[in-house]
Amino acid sequence: MSKVQMTTPIVEMDGDEMTRILWKMIKEELIEPYIDLKSEYYDLGLKYRDETDDKVTIDSAVATKKYGVAVKCATITPNAARVEEYDLKKMWKSPNGTIRAMLDGTVFRAPILVKGIEPNVKTWEKPITLARHAYGDVYKNVEIAVPGAGKAELVFTGEDGTEIRKTIQDFDGPGIIQGIHNKDASIKSFAKACFEYALSIKQDLWFATKDTISKTYDARFREIFDTTFEKEYKNQFDAAGIEYFYTLIDDAVARVMKSKGGFIWACKNYDGDVMSDMVSSACGSLAMMTSVLVSPEGIYEYEAAHGTVQRHYYKYLKGEETSTNPVATIFAWTGAMRKRGELDGIQGLIDWADNMEKATLSTIESGRMTGDLLLITSNPNAKKLNSEQFIKAIRETYEDICK
Repeated sequence: MSKVQMTTPIVEMDGDEMTRILWKMIKEELIEPYIDLKSEYYDLGLKYRDETDDKVTIDSAVATKKYGVAVKCATITPNAARVEEYDLKKMWKSPNGTIRAMLDGTVFRAPILVKGIEPNVKTWEKPITLARHAYGDVYKNVEIAVPGAGKAELVFTGEDGTEIRKTIQDFDGPGIIQGIHNKDASIKSFAKACFEYALSIKQDLWFATKDTISKTYDARFREIFDTTFEKEYKNQFDAAGIEYFYTLIDDAVARVMKSKGGFIWACKNYDGDVMSDMVSSACGSLAMMTSVLVSPEGIYEYEAAHGTVQRHYYKYLKGEETSTNPVATIFAWTGAMRKRGELDGIQGLIDWADNMEKATLSTIESGRMTGDLLLITSNPNAKKLNSEQFIKAIRETYEDICK
């Protein structure tokens, strides 16, 4: 079997702990035997980020802008305990947050459905992709604990000194205040990324806010989405045979629970955070969830939706057997390679991605799976494999498919 030749590198971002171990296994067993891999490598492991004062994260984002496609391993966002554990110079920011901000990207997450592991919502036949606007709202809020009676005001002072002032509440005792914001430019980027992604995978796009209650804040989201669609995307959607659909967030939730799936659900920051976890949990496992960051300019960064699997890593260091699920990480690689193949016109990369995903799901459907899936499968003949055995089983299945 001759190796598929690449013409343009992808950006490869290595990561931390157990997912770093899986990353190496996946490359050695599932990629390098079949693809003449060309990648620009960046080590985003926490130790090297610390050594470079996190410059490596910036460099990886710059390279992603240059090449247009990246694949990322899960990484640690350190807390105080991690600073002590790894003897870090400081509590470095989330690499995902840094890269997301530099690419002005939107995160799209979708469950990987497989026979024998049915969603808890019985009507769901196809994956629901969650698009989360990862900027502003409660995640960049300002809060005050009101100590007692008094007036709370919302004030905007323009560069020319003009003031806009509104009373929030006349407090007659202690309470709390929260100030949130967003930017038209960020909302527009979010809208464009959603419309572009819908066109790229040819799926309907739903968008939902609460503009009946929030007649300025949420209404601005709807206004920007609707205007962007009508001016820039309506004709393209019509030609592709897909639909843009707006509804209230509570109506969207009710519709989603009765839907068959197979669409993109665009949500504001908090809604997307919550609903993506709901969808992943309802479909079985966070280790069976894809994640892709898409910029308005059509730059793609693929990764698993889960973390570094710290508990399994400590077991691995003790020499104990682990059965960590690598599926989402495998699908990060297949997503990146498929996109690279599409952009460069290399059918071999697309075929490898399609067949490797088929081999991964077929392996699970045959009853060979990791421990997390064994707990939720309906297959009575299922057998637990450790991570290395599972990846080797996928390779065997892939070679059978390609015969």
